[in-house]
Amino acid sequence: MDILGIKHMAIAVRDVDTALAQYQRFLGVDPAIEPMDLTKGGSREAHFDFGAVEIQLCQSYEPGHRFAQHIDQHGEGLHHVCLSVSDIHVAVEQALAAGAELKECSSCNVTGIHEHSEGWICFLKGESVPGMEIEFMQVYEPDEVPERFRSSPRNM
Repeated sequence: MDILGIKHMAIAVRDVDTALAQYQRFLGVDPAIEPMDLTKGGSREAHFDFGAVEIQLCQSYEPGHRFAQHIDQHGEGLHHVCLSVSDIHVAVEQALAAGAELKECSSCNVTGIHEHSEGWICFLKGESVPGMEIEFMQVYEPDEVPERFRSSPRNM
């Protein structure tokens, strides 16, 4: 499996506006960063980079949504790590061969490899790797971006 690096880390927070203000005040996150509503995904999020890693602060709209559930079970904190891979089919095949199980993508209600706004993705069940949920992403090449994602890349 060729893991290229961490694409992003999703942090479940109760209030994205408050959390973002703290990241801006204490860690120097750009004050121009503002939260966005990802209605299809059921969340309000703020995305920014720490070096080569994107941080996603994620707040659920509804109490039963994935980030709210995570907070109920574990408190605010790391929800999942997205690993950038060179070939998602190879990564998933190797993970499954080693005993991992796939998890449904809560944003898309799809289990297995599927198109997303930035690339092909797939989630492993949280029990596959102790301590965190894993998302694999094979980032699109510029000519591979599906038409439905070209006009608004963050509509998921």
